[in-house]
Amino acid sequence: MADRPRRTRRTDVSVVRVRAGGVYVRVSTVGTEGERPFVLVPGIGVSSNYFERLAPNLNEYGPVHALDLPGFGGVPHPASKLSIAEYADLVGTVIDEMGLNDPILVGHSMGTQVVTDLAARRPELSTVVLIGPVVNAAERRVPLQARRFLQCALREPGRVKTLALSAYLLCGFKWFYRVLPEMMEYRIEDQLPRVQASTLVIRGQYDFSSPADWVEHVAGLLPRARAYEIPDAAHSVMHAHAEEVARLCVKHARDPAIGHAAEGLQRIPADALHESSTDITARVLLQSVQGRVVELRGILGDEDRLIAEGKTIQAEALDRATRPDGSGVVKPVDDRG
Repeated sequence: MADRPRRTRRTDVSVVRVRAGGVYVRVSTVGTEGERPFVLVPGIGVSSNYFERLAPNLNEYGPVHALDLPGFGGVPHPASKLSIAEYADLVGTVIDEMGLNDPILVGHSMGTQVVTDLAARRPELSTVVLIGPVVNAAERRVPLQARRFLQCALREPGRVKTLALSAYLLCGFKWFYRVLPEMMEYRIEDQLPRVQASTLVIRGQYDFSSPADWVEHVAGLLPRARAYEIPDAAHSVMHAHAEEVARLCVKHARDPAIGHAAEGLQRIPADALHESSTDITARVLLQSVQGRVVELRGILGDEDRLIAEGKTIQAEALDRATRPDGSGVVKPVDDRG
């Protein structure tokens, strides 16, 4: 990729494709400079848009690359289903092809399986973040997980529900149910002890898919880990509390865990959260819808330029909603708390 001037706005998004065999991964990037890059891997059925609030907050520390894996986010379905290990291989290809030096791997939901599988096989990757790790070994049954998903959905913000619905429509029922068994049958607990990376595990207080005892178990299996619970959040905690998740990620990257999670699951007090105001005006809503329409035009027309334009418009709208001054300038993440 050609060098470009460093962006001063956290709303600028660029899009590239990284190909491997007959498939490709779409990579949406914010920022070009910083201490270390982030690679964000979303869960089953959803897209990189799930990280739309987290990515700008992480960008203070380094460039952020959010992935749309084959079959998700409008990326074409492969000819045959992919295993978790094959998805992990694709993430590894992105890291290699883009020349990312020891990126911080961040996985959400099924994405935690993908980054765990990759990190277990690539010990040179030193930092991993698992947000809402699945699947709880005590509840590895589709009907029960569907119930847990619905319980979480009741606690999710309205925008997360909208993002999920549009993403599932793009993914399609057939592909979702081809990948679902791979997620359900993947035993993340078997791979966690092999991960030598310093690992941060995060859950929301109302994440019924990743309950507290399961997350404590996950952290305990990792050779080097710490675990946190964020109050008043569900499975998509990185959207509802993006600033706090970003603060934990940056703090963890700068101060790696050196052993097992001896403290257990650390619960962050509600009054310690870094709250952001939200001002959803008619202008913000209209701009967000406009950006989504442009992005969908790009997906349907197979035009990455339009996808990037649409994502940027949506990012500008979200930035205006959270910071009504519309400055769009990245503020440092305070990781001292």
